Amino acid sequence: MINTTNRQIVKSLEREGGWNSPQTRADHPTILGQVMSTRPTVLVVDDEAELRQLVADALEVRGFAVAQSADVADALSRLEGFAYDGLVLDLALPDGNGMDILYAALDRYPDIRTVIMTGSGGVPEAVAAIRRGAIDFLTKPFSLSDLTTRLWNAINTREAETDAALEANASAFRFDSVVGAGSAMKHVLQRLELVSAMNSTVLIVGETGTGKELIARTIHDNSPRRDYPFIGFNAAAIPEGLVEAELFGHVKGAFTGAVNARIGRFETAHRGTLFIDEVASMPLAVQAKLLRALQEREVERVGDSKPVKFDVRVIAATNRDLRKMVREGTFREDLFYRLNVVPIPLPPLRARREDIPLLALHFVKKSCKSNGVAPRTMPQATVRALMSYDWPGNIRELENAVEHAVALSGRSTEITPDLLPEDMTSPLRTEVMSTVTIPDEGLNFTSVVSQLERELILRSLEKTGGNKRRAARLLNLSRTTLIDKLQRLEGNSKTTPDSSLD
Repeated sequence: MINTTNRQIVKSLEREGGWNSPQTRADHPTILGQVMSTRPTVLVVDDEAELRQLVADALEVRGFAVAQSADVADALSRLEGFAYDGLVLDLALPDGNGMDILYAALDRYPDIRTVIMTGSGGVPEAVAAIRRGAIDFLTKPFSLSDLTTRLWNAINTREAETDAALEANASAFRFDSVVGAGSAMKHVLQRLELVSAMNSTVLIVGETGTGKELIARTIHDNSPRRDYPFIGFNAAAIPEGLVEAELFGHVKGAFTGAVNARIGRFETAHRGTLFIDEVASMPLAVQAKLLRALQEREVERVGDSKPVKFDVRVIAATNRDLRKMVREGTFREDLFYRLNVVPIPLPPLRARREDIPLLALHFVKKSCKSNGVAPRTMPQATVRALMSYDWPGNIRELENAVEHAVALSGRSTEITPDLLPEDMTSPLRTEVMSTVTIPDEGLNFTSVVSQLERELILRSLEKTGGNKRRAARLLNLSRTTLIDKLQRLEGNSKTTPDSSLD
């Protein structure tokens, strides 16, 4: 049964004529006109079914697409699988505290707009929710029109706030080329502020596409060496036999094809910064010479025994585990410690999803400017698609996806989800269907479907390293649904996926 306080809301709604009534629609002619082609989405969480439905009805008339949850567990499951624009939340729930939902929502989607519904006795907790990041709270009984207006305005001002966040990001850290407002990138930026003014050797570690060279250039541009060269050297892009000559230089006739003397990257970067990318790819013999160069601050050109002094700051980068390589004997331990003076680990994009809207907007503006096209906007449906993808290629893949969408947008002023690369909207596209043949005698439909389902789940778990939450996201399932399917598969097969993985 609906409680007394919530019944007052019902009566208030009836006095207003009801959001679904013809009179209300006549009194609010702009409501339906404000419905966007892609409607903003809201999750309403309350254990009172009647009140929950009333709130949902009011939001839907205002132009929102609404989902409902009655408890903490279901709400958390829904938040794992979908990026909602807004959240209307009662903190008193039968299976836990609504604050847990708020924390989970803001951790995953920092720009989600949350309105708290509370009784008079829950005001202190509602105030705490405001401090954590909710935009407002309403004490029961409240006006449904007030709720919908506050939420609508908050969501529609988000783009302006995103622009402001980009500007604040640049001004706060003076690193306008590095976009990030989440906790992970703030930690990186704070470290950059500390290390840029120094001459210490830096080791940047991160997956491919996380922006290691950008970070290296940012350190150089904010250092006392900014007026001198920044020289990049990719150890993996140079044939093994030429790495030493490219790095240290060579004299005429030092080897076949050395028709002229040439200075190496260390000398070219004199008084500036030398960025050695993919340092793990260096042969052991070159590693030994690099170690000596760093220790003695001098190099010997190939074919010459005369040392050449240099004044260079070295920043190295790798996407591999150097400690593991040291244990395996494929990377020198002494060189590792020489390079690892100030380590800067870069988080993958999937670990900093809160930065995806900022990055996407940054790349949209950059692409439009470089291609000479009018500015494009990015509706929340597109942002949701971007945030639901795992980005194995990290920031580089995101930039390419945005460039792709801008190129295909034509005369449209919006970057809609259908303009994104196909492998993003179907991240687990496989060719399994093309391998299924139907014999003349027929097949067992249930068995084949089960096999395909099993294959998709196993592949998603393999791709995410056994992480169920990310695997469920790849398959557009809730985590609880994925677990149910895993348990069913375990019951049908002796060889089962490991359902103990988190």
